[in-house]
Amino acid sequence: MRLRLFVVCILILSLVAPSISGQNAPTGTVTGEVRDASTQSPLIGANVMLKGTDMGAATDERGQFKISGVQVGSYTLVARYIGYQTTKIPDVIVKSSRQVLVPVEIRVSPLRSEEVTFTAGYFVKELNDPASVTSFSNEAIRRAPGSAGDVSRILMSLPSIAKVNDQSNRLIVRGGNPMENAFFIDNIEVPNINHFPDMASSGGPIGMVNTDFIEDVSFYSGGFPVAYGDVLSSVMDIDFRKGNTKEFYGQLDFNFGGFGGTFEGPSPVGDGAWMLSARRSYLDFVVQALDVGSTVAPVYGDIQGKVKYDLSPNHRVSIIGLYGDDHNSPDRQTGIENKMIYYGNQDIYQGTTGLNWRALWSEHGYSNTSLAFTSEQFHEDWFETNTGGRMSRNHSLEQMLKLRNSNHLRVHQSLQLNFGLEAKHLCTDYDNYYAGMTGTFGDSLPDVYLQDEIRANKVRVFGEGTVNLTHRFAITAGVSAMCFTYTDKWSGSPRLSMSYIITDRTTLTGSIGLYHQQSPLLLLVQNPDYQSLRPLRAIHYIAGIKHTLAEDTRLTFEVYRKDYSDFPMDQARPCIFVIDTDRFANFSSLVSLGVANSRGMEIILQKKLAKRVYGLASLSYFRSKYRGLDNQWRNRNYDNRLIASLDGGYKPNKYWDFSMRWLYAGGPPYTPIDMEASREVHRAVYQEDHVNEARYPDYHSMNIRADRRFYFRQTNLTVYLSVWNVYDRKNIASYFWNDAEGKIDVIYQWRVLPIIGAEFEF
Repeated sequence: MRLRLFVVCILILSLVAPSISGQNAPTGTVTGEVRDASTQSPLIGANVMLKGTDMGAATDERGQFKISGVQVGSYTLVARYIGYQTTKIPDVIVKSSRQVLVPVEIRVSPLRSEEVTFTAGYFVKELNDPASVTSFSNEAIRRAPGSAGDVSRILMSLPSIAKVNDQSNRLIVRGGNPMENAFFIDNIEVPNINHFPDMASSGGPIGMVNTDFIEDVSFYSGGFPVAYGDVLSSVMDIDFRKGNTKEFYGQLDFNFGGFGGTFEGPSPVGDGAWMLSARRSYLDFVVQALDVGSTVAPVYGDIQGKVKYDLSPNHRVSIIGLYGDDHNSPDRQTGIENKMIYYGNQDIYQGTTGLNWRALWSEHGYSNTSLAFTSEQFHEDWFETNTGGRMSRNHSLEQMLKLRNSNHLRVHQSLQLNFGLEAKHLCTDYDNYYAGMTGTFGDSLPDVYLQDEIRANKVRVFGEGTVNLTHRFAITAGVSAMCFTYTDKWSGSPRLSMSYIITDRTTLTGSIGLYHQQSPLLLLVQNPDYQSLRPLRAIHYIAGIKHTLAEDTRLTFEVYRKDYSDFPMDQARPCIFVIDTDRFANFSSLVSLGVANSRGMEIILQKKLAKRVYGLASLSYFRSKYRGLDNQWRNRNYDNRLIASLDGGYKPNKYWDFSMRWLYAGGPPYTPIDMEASREVHRAVYQEDHVNEARYPDYHSMNIRADRRFYFRQTNLTVYLSVWNVYDRKNIASYFWNDAEGKIDVIYQWRVLPIIGAEFEF
């Protein structure tokens, strides 16, 4: 029925389209700058064209270009420069009376000879091509079905991401854990980019970053360079747009995440621009209007902004700010009616403010230096629904002052250096309580009171060099060293990678590296003895091959292995992998003896939007296990084993965009509930002899979406209709103990979910 409604709405939009759009298409402007990707130096006289038209321009002395009078629609921008790869950027959306800024970074051609003509096209190729990195543009994130404008959810189509739950955007990368990920925005580290963030982790139910701010995203699923440290599995590097330096623009939004506005314009003085957005959820208004009983909707909002200012052609400063405000307060009756295990009050305030200075020292190199402050305040009180007893109190404040410097230098055409440092000062106050209760396996756990003030520092230095041994073969070697004053532990992380261009279409890549990450401070402070715990450790082994099937189509195959060690294990519960538990509390005696591994293979077939069709198909098979202190190997919580996805779309013209995403994942493991023991103690008790031996049913679902653009003379309107889980698959989120009915019950993930969204630009 809902699918029929979706089709009817599409037909209605089709009928009204001609009368709204008019016969003569309005025009916009394409501007930007062309730079050397390695040194960020502007390229003078580069040729920039819009594919399929005779419109183009050459860059000026600052590497900038401008193409005016472009009819509205979707274009591919082509940039050419002697000695560099021809680069094609799809999804350049030109809108009515608006200026679209397209930054272009092009790379020196790795193959230059009379026998070989090398053209990168839609897939940029570099001699020191990194392994396990995928990039997404702003438009790819915005239109992705099932993403709800959440930059983390679009990554669910990648084979390296395990499928967890529709209600969470946790990134489980190559058999790891949500706490093993790092996020950077404009060279500034942001601990968590989600509303209702998981403490000491990196996930949440919905993203906080406004995708209209995003220029592009690079996601490293392994083998990342030494510039990124204190993280074991993945790095998400986000670049914000620079903002419009010529005119004021505004945009009003209504979507799954909430409603709000985005505004940008030129700086009052000098060469600069600013962007500002504010958004708020609306589900609480809907609940009140419909009077749906005891249902309580969470309330959340965010404010974010950026100011960019060019001090000179070679020096640019930018300031970003990202602030979230989240509240949730289900009462006990709500918990009972909605089968919630816990109820209570939740107030979370988080924010990051940072300044970055980018300096071009010469045509051979540049540096980024940032200073940032982050604050996360949690005020949470949770009670058990079936008994009404207090379960936990989390009144904590975590603050961090961070300095980061990263330098890039091309000494010679065959030698590049990257080096820098990070320094962090941590100020953390805890006033927490975790109730004693019957543990996972029926054991008795004592109350835990945590009242402490922590002041500590982290310092890390890093450096690496890339040597082009031949015009086809490059090696990158680097090392980083980190010290954490709270534990007084040093760690060193050497890394080595290589890239070999077999032909102009095929590249072989490989890497090996040692990675360290500190255990969550929330865990370390619970016992003075835990300061002796060693940093978490992982070794990445990766080998892959990339083959360009056509100018717009590439096939990638990778195999990997990750060996974990020095993870905390509880001697009182030897079969539990502590880091994979939901909360870091009620552990009595931790030791750094945890060992785990994951290994797998991934295939990605990606087609860029050269004409009307785009897509990404992927397949992954992996295993993720840990060894308990009883010397038995067991499945880790996110061991899906088999993951497949099909993500793509069709753009018949400049008005319409149809897209879909289908995901399949093998059922993750779980520990069965002991019914008799659970009845006796009135809460879930699990079978200690069968830890993670059972599996949930396989997951699969399909999301579809249709976007319709309306171009007016001075304004633009984009309306989209989407349906999540269109064929209503009953995917299971978890089993839980329903004490009121004395049985094992089921929590399902989202069923059919229709979504309507709109963006009005003026």
